[in-house]
Amino acid sequence: MKTEVILTSNIVGLGGESDQVKVAAGYARNYLFPQRLAIPLTQANKRRLEVLRQRRAEREAHEFNSMSELGKGMSKLICLVTVKTGEDGKMFGAVTSGMIAEQLKTQFDITLDKKKIHLEHPIRALGEHEVELHLHPEVKGTLKVRVESSTPLPTPPVEAAVPAEARKEEGREGKFERRGRRSEAEPSSVKAGAAGDKARPARTEKGDRTERPARPEKSAKAEKPAKAEKAG
Repeated sequence: MKTEVILTSNIVGLGGESDQVKVAAGYARNYLFPQRLAIPLTQANKRRLEVLRQRRAEREAHEFNSMSELGKGMSKLICLVTVKTGEDGKMFGAVTSGMIAEQLKTQFDITLDKKKIHLEHPIRALGEHEVELHLHPEVKGTLKVRVESSTPLPTPPVEAAVPAEARKEEGREGKFERRGRRSEAEPSSVKAGAAGDKARPARTEKGDRTERPARPEKSAKAEKPAKAEKAG
């Protein structure tokens, strides 16, 4: 059996102040009326509708203003969410709207219903992400969420850095060694040519000495004794 009531408070999924709705009689009798969330629809209670409507307008205006200010403030924030990752940097699980809501409360003392944090898909990658906020039917905003790993990424050991420097030194030394080997391993023809060039002037010198023999000297010596004999 249904009964018609006038809501005196905003009830999600049912309505707001001053709304006339039909609900189950037991629900109204056992919950709405005792919690003063609704009143029976009577002629006397209809006179309260104007007061309820005015209160509703004030509440909605306050929500709009507060959500607008919140949206402006949250657009400047960066919400940090730390997750566990493997050695390859891949995340275990994903970041959900509930996790973001928890971090907003912890880091900035902002209480926000996770339903107002709109994620098309859970975040599954490290880095910075822009998340859409549905703060009010007429107010939307954005929030920057930075996902970082709580597991430090492995760093290369110190020994690995030393060989890298050693390789550079080896490369430099190798260049000098190769240059030395090139000079040592010159073709035999070049050496022979160089030796020939050095030997040729020596041959010409020897040739000059042999070409200018002491033959005239010998002849001179031979003539001198002859002259001496004649003189004697």
